Amino acid sequence: MLVKREDIRALIDVIHHSGKTVVTTNGCFDILHVGHVRYLEKTKSFADYLIVLLNSDKSVRSIKGPSRPVNNENDRAEILSALRCVDYVVLFDEDSPRDLLDEMKPDVYTKGADYTMETLPEADIMKKNGTRVEFIDFVEGKSTTKTIEKMQGV
Repeated sequence: MLVKREDIRALIDVIHHSGKTVVTTNGCFDILHVGHVRYLEKTKSFADYLIVLLNSDKSVRSIKGPSRPVNNENDRAEILSALRCVDYVVLFDEDSPRDLLDEMKPDVYTKGADYTMETLPEADIMKKNGTRVEFIDFVEGKSTTKTIEKMQGV
């Protein structure tokens, strides 16, 4: 379910008040593939509720270039929301979810295993808010970029 950014803190308060936990992760999730699904399923295993922070179209263009995203933010949000492991989706316009993560203060935050606490841009926010960080291995050979290259015959 897509939740407005301005409503996310109140939702987390309700979840915490009921004694449940929140895990979050972020990404573009442009062309969903098995790597994304396994990553999100593993992320959900760390808490009761999974909230995906989804880069808006503006954010994806800024990070990936003018030809991306392939799928618009509303389609990407709907597809993510259809996965049984995803409870909520929140869009953000910035290149980084730092401010949103600071507002949310999730119990757990996941990132790909290509990061460490030393290289994680959000590490200071996680430490400040007492958020546990889990790093998840990627599925070898699975990425949106590789999917696009295969479609283009590259």
